[in-house]
Amino acid sequence: MGGLELALFGVALAVFLAGIGSAIGVGLTAQVANGVLSEQPDLFGKALLLTALPGTQGIYGFLIGFLVIMKLGLIGAPTDVPFYQVITVGQGWQMFASCLPVAFAGLLSGIHQGRACAAGVEMTAKQPDQAGKALVLAVFVEFYAVLGLLTSILLIFRNW
Repeated sequence: MGGLELALFGVALAVFLAGIGSAIGVGLTAQVANGVLSEQPDLFGKALLLTALPGTQGIYGFLIGFLVIMKLGLIGAPTDVPFYQVITVGQGWQMFASCLPVAFAGLLSGIHQGRACAAGVEMTAKQPDQAGKALVLAVFVEFYAVLGLLTSILLIFRNW
């Protein structure tokens, strides 16, 4: 396996694992939200916000994948140069490792944020005026996804 393949494997992990975390988190919250909305449809706006929140991790993984693909020159390259950079195996490992923070932070925080948001929807069903507090608590989990995103960005744009 060459450097390009290693880097692209990292891209795949970032996109897939963060996406899986988001899908699970959104699914967990949506299940609870659908139950609540069957009896209290007026809470749709509050439930929607809490349901959408765990989806951000998938966006972060996609962003990192896009940045790595751009860094490799696979898209956005001038037409007078080869369509991709030739990178060494060592550089491929560096790009692979750069994708890991967002991949694993996205996977785990997406799932746990979904659980926090599901509990927030349940709280909102009992006390609709407390939805803001539920959102704030769920955002604490988001912080760790953002740290994974920032770490991956810093590692991608370090000098080779």
